[in-house]
Amino acid sequence: MARFDVNAARAQRLEALGRTWSFELDDESFTLPTELTRGTAKALRELDDNDVDGLLGLLMGEQQFARFERHEVTMQDIAAILEAYGKETGLGLGEG
Repeated sequence: MARFDVNAARAQRLEALGRTWSFELDDESFTLPTELTRGTAKALRELDDNDVDGLLGLLMGEQQFARFERHEVTMQDIAAILEAYGKETGLGLGEG
């Protein structure tokens, strides 16, 4: 029986997706990770289901999230970002 090679599978995923997924907002670029560490996943589980700022802050990091917060963004904008992110990376975040 062949063994599953985690490193090879990870390399294949990263080759297909890249390490980050990006989006544009008001002529600025932002990135989110295409893979989540166990530590990030644990921190996400500890967030309240409605803590959108906490979710984005964990995914973006402190400096990038501070830039993001300077923009006037609606909840519909955030939902669209998370929907596109989930479709392209397979990470279904923000889904009820």
